Amino acid sequence: MNRAGIAAIYRYEMARWLRTLGQSLATPVITTSLYFVVFGAAIGGRMQPIDGVPYGAFIVPGLVLLSVMTESVSNASLAIYLPKFAGTIGEILSAPMNAFELLIGYVGAAVTKSVIVGSLTLLVARAFVPFGVIHPGWMVAFLLLIAVSFSMFGFIVGLIAQSFEQLQVVPLLVLSPLGFLGGSFYALSMLPEPWRTIAYFNPVAYLLSGFRWAFYETSDIGIGVSLGATFLFAGACLAFLTWVFRTGWRLKP
Repeated sequence: MNRAGIAAIYRYEMARWLRTLGQSLATPVITTSLYFVVFGAAIGGRMQPIDGVPYGAFIVPGLVLLSVMTESVSNASLAIYLPKFAGTIGEILSAPMNAFELLIGYVGAAVTKSVIVGSLTLLVARAFVPFGVIHPGWMVAFLLLIAVSFSMFGFIVGLIAQSFEQLQVVPLLVLSPLGFLGGSFYALSMLPEPWRTIAYFNPVAYLLSGFRWAFYETSDIGIGVSLGATFLFAGACLAFLTWVFRTGWRLKP
């Protein structure tokens, strides 16, 4: 394995992120604070506990998941789009590295960034509401799985995008609606039919349900199903990226 090549890509991507560190970290802090001011203080005080969990604490996993998803997709998509835009993708592909090693470098950097942002979101949430994590090991495992899955998904978005505007389409028009409709701020059991049935076709609902179970042992979907859905999504992204590197689709002119 070309460890030097992987490390070079990883260091370059982390250095690019560090140049805008203030903006990268300020955004989740401000966003999380606003969510807790609006949903936690203004609305949460009027809400009954959900499955025995106070409403302010109930929305914490959803906020963390939203920040990790957005950060993973944004960083990974930009990482592969910039070499395409600058015309340097040929040099990267000609390096003595296979597809798996390239993915480790790019996805590893995106996962590191999103995990840092997710951890910061947890710290900010802790300043607003008290909450605990019943299964910290499962919480970390789900956090890493979600970060890896959406980093690979973001890599695919970066391959497909033809402009900087298109890079924003998926985070704004796909991920945010799926996150909100996946139970970030409510339990799926609270929805009336047919919306409850429709919500179960939302893949984010499965990821969020497992993540919330790690916090409070309460979920709309069984932990086994949530874990299986997460692995299925990650496997589908990995299979597609393997095909991309094998065929050169959207990589080679």
